[in-house]
Amino acid sequence: MKGKILEGLEVFDMADEGKAVSRHEGLVVFIDKAVPGDIVDVIVKKKHKSYLEAEVVKLVQPSASRIDPFCKHFGICGGCKWQHLDYSAQLQFKFKQVSDALQRLGKIENPPMLPIIGSEDIRYYRNKLDFSFSDRKWLTKEQFEEKEILDGPALGFHIPGRFDKVLDIDECFLQPEPSDSIRNAIKKYALENDLSFINLRNKSGILRSLIIRTTLKGDVMVIVMVYEHDEKKSKGLLDFLVKNFPQISSLMYVINPKGNDSLQDLELKVHHGLPYIVEEMEGLQFRIGPKSFFQTNSKQSLKLYEIAREYAGLRGVELVYDLYTGTGTIANFVASKSKAVVGVEYVADAIEDAKLNSTLNNIHNTKFFAGDMKDLLTANFFDVNGKPDVIITDPPRAGMHVDVVEQINKSGAKRIVYVSCNPATQARDMALMSEKYKVIKVQPVDMFPHTAHVENVALLELIG
Repeated sequence: MKGKILEGLEVFDMADEGKAVSRHEGLVVFIDKAVPGDIVDVIVKKKHKSYLEAEVVKLVQPSASRIDPFCKHFGICGGCKWQHLDYSAQLQFKFKQVSDALQRLGKIENPPMLPIIGSEDIRYYRNKLDFSFSDRKWLTKEQFEEKEILDGPALGFHIPGRFDKVLDIDECFLQPEPSDSIRNAIKKYALENDLSFINLRNKSGILRSLIIRTTLKGDVMVIVMVYEHDEKKSKGLLDFLVKNFPQISSLMYVINPKGNDSLQDLELKVHHGLPYIVEEMEGLQFRIGPKSFFQTNSKQSLKLYEIAREYAGLRGVELVYDLYTGTGTIANFVASKSKAVVGVEYVADAIEDAKLNSTLNNIHNTKFFAGDMKDLLTANFFDVNGKPDVIITDPPRAGMHVDVVEQINKSGAKRIVYVSCNPATQARDMALMSEKYKVIKVQPVDMFPHTAHVENVALLELIG
């Protein structure tokens, strides 16, 4: 069936991963670049036992929810897969995604959901972007057919599914200025001054990747990652950035000859400014280092933390556990309303940032511990540090280990505030907690416009 054209399919839903959904002869069809309400002709790209994967070849009748994408790179870079879907419709499908997960996986009938909170900004909302260099850019079909456009260096985003191909980006609507200006200036300087771009297949070249972080208060961090270190050429690029972008408050570089781009086990060197930038929330300051995790939509993360604090119902006498605390953002955010806060996190560097953020904000009622959550969170840990009145948990997409859920069930905490970036694993975990805890209310929050991702905050209370 691969390569077959299916005509006149009616799109009726969106799937969790952001693809549109239709049906054909009893099979579910997942379709790229379609929206609910469309009638489309598609070509089958892959056949599976119970479903097909397809792409639109003809838009027969557009949906009322379909809009024109605002980015010329839409559909190729893979970063904003829902730009062709009206934002109000995006929110409806994200709400439905949460509701479906709670009912199907969490076994919660009529989940107590509040209306989804949309993002104040639907463009330029990210505070961090990672760009990749490549000595061979990805050519679109149109570029390939234009003989004068030759294969050449690129600085942009990896093509989905292709580790060695990068789409050259000259304008991106995800991060505010000076992100575009810095990226484009780096590429221009590199080409003019013979700084080679990495070839991942041959494992050669100087420039490997670029990270730009920004804050609402105007701090800018730039990290240049090199594969082959040429001290003179690298210094020339860094000096160029200092001279031409005075708004950069933290400029670092790192040498990475590894097979992956991870920073966690590498030594970063400061070329200019400070080794961190600072974000502010409600008068609190949070230092963000090159390896720090920080929610990438700063304005929406404040709303998320406000909801989490409200759901915690703090009166100043509670012992709060903040699980998967990261750099302690939530822990420090709720500390003034708590008797004490215990933060637990796997990444040791993040725990050091959490402690530093407490010191920076003159907060003295927090304690932080680094270790694997399932090994650290035990009955003995509760005995030593006190049994929690409230637990706030914000795990990664995979959710919580079953041993962690078991300890939460045994904790006796009156309230659980579960913050999640994956409604499916959140619902799974809450089903495991259903004998001890009842779901009181659920608040979806959109952190990532034009994507299928949605954050969700749930309040659970101890039964009996």
